[in-house]
Amino acid sequence: MGSHDYDFSVNTQQQVIETAERAREASHALALATRAQKDAALLAMADALLSRSEEILAGNADDVARAEADGTPANIIDRLRLTAERLEAMAQGLRDLAGLPDPVGEVVRGSTLANGLELRQVRVPFGVVGMIYEARPNVTADAAGICLKSGNAVLLRGSSSARSSNAAIVAVLRDAAESAGLDRDVVQLVPGDTHDSVKALMRARGHVDVLIPRGGAGLIRSVVEESTVPVIETGVGNCHVYVDAAADLDQALAIVLNAKTHRTSVCNAAESLLVHADVSDEFVPRVVAALQDAGVTVHGDTVFAGQDGVQPATDDDYSREYLSLDISAAVVPDLDAAITHIRRHSSGHSDAIVTRDQAAARRFVAAVDSAAVLVNASTRFTDGGEFGFGAEIGISTQKLHARGPMGLPEMTSTKYVVTGEGHLR
Repeated sequence: MGSHDYDFSVNTQQQVIETAERAREASHALALATRAQKDAALLAMADALLSRSEEILAGNADDVARAEADGTPANIIDRLRLTAERLEAMAQGLRDLAGLPDPVGEVVRGSTLANGLELRQVRVPFGVVGMIYEARPNVTADAAGICLKSGNAVLLRGSSSARSSNAAIVAVLRDAAESAGLDRDVVQLVPGDTHDSVKALMRARGHVDVLIPRGGAGLIRSVVEESTVPVIETGVGNCHVYVDAAADLDQALAIVLNAKTHRTSVCNAAESLLVHADVSDEFVPRVVAALQDAGVTVHGDTVFAGQDGVQPATDDDYSREYLSLDISAAVVPDLDAAITHIRRHSSGHSDAIVTRDQAAARRFVAAVDSAAVLVNASTRFTDGGEFGFGAEIGISTQKLHARGPMGLPEMTSTKYVVTGEGHLR
C-alpha cells in the first residue's frame, strides 16, 4: 500500500480530519491491546523494514536525487539519506522497544481511603498523537514504534523533502501492523504536501489529542504558536557549560570538548561556555586552543577576544543554538553571575557546572531552571537512551506533563480508578 491509501483530490482539511478519525477508531482497539500483541507488531515491523528494504531505499533515492538537484547542503542530505545500515538500526530500534516494559496500566500511585474506597491512578494512552518533524526519515519508524508501544495511534507529518521515503516506510509499517492483527490505521501519514496539511493537523482539536514537533526552532515555534491542539514542546538547545572557580580544569577541558564537538547538530550539544574569573587566566588560553584545534570558532567577550582567532560575541551569539562548530564564551565574576547569564540566555534544555565545590554545585542545581542540570558531566548525556529509558520521542523543554527526555511513560496520560462496595457520599 502506498500513496493510493489517500485521495488527495478532496479538500485538505477534510482529508486530515478523516485521517484523524480513522486513527481515533484504531486507537480504541490499540488501547486494549496486550503487551504481547503490541510487541508482536513491533517485531513484524522490524522484519518488514528489512524484507522490504528495496522499496524503502528506492523511495529514499528519489528524495536524495531531488535534494541534490535543489542544491541542498551536504549535511542535510546526509540526514535524509538511508542506507542498509541505517535501516538495520531502525529495525533494531523497534526490536529494542519490544523489549521495554509496557507503560499502559502501570499504577502510578494507589491507596485505600479512610472510608474504604480503593483509589488507583493508572497510565493510559493519549489516544491520537500527531508528529510534525523534519528531514530524518528514521524518525518515521521511531515515532510509529514509540506511539504503538504506548498504545497511541500516530499521524506522521514529515518534511516534504522526505516524502517518498516516509510514504514507503509508512506503507511497510501499516502492512506489518495489520499482519500482526492490529488495525493498519494505528500508523498513518498525514495527507498533503503543502503547509495546508500541517495547518489542518495543528487545528484538528478534538480529533488529535496531542502534537509533538521535532525539528528546528522555527518549526517548533510555529507549531506552538499556531496550534489549537495541545503541544508538547521539544527542545531547542542553547546549552551551557559553566567552569567554576573550584573546577578540576583538566576535567573541565574534556567536558567542554565533548559537549561541543562530540556531535554538533543535536539539541544537547553545548553552545555557550562560561568561565569563573578566578581560573580564567589559566583556563581561557587552554580551552580556546583546544577548541580551535577541534575546528571550533569561539565567539567571545573581551577576555576571550584577547586570544588569537576569537571573534567578538554579540548579545545574539549568547542566545544562539549554533548546531555547528561554533561556541559563545564569556568570563563571569562569580557563580551568581553565571546563573544570571544562564537564566537570561538558556533555552531551558541542559546546563552543566564543572566544580569540586559541593555548595556551588547545590546552588547551581537549585537555581538553574532547565530540563536537565548536570554536575561534572557533559550536556551530551541528556538523552533517553543515555538515561536508560530505552527510547525517546524527543526532549521536552516545557514544564507541563513531561520535561526532559520523553520515554514511553511520558507518552501516556493517567486516569483514576475508584473501586467501592456500594459507597455513597
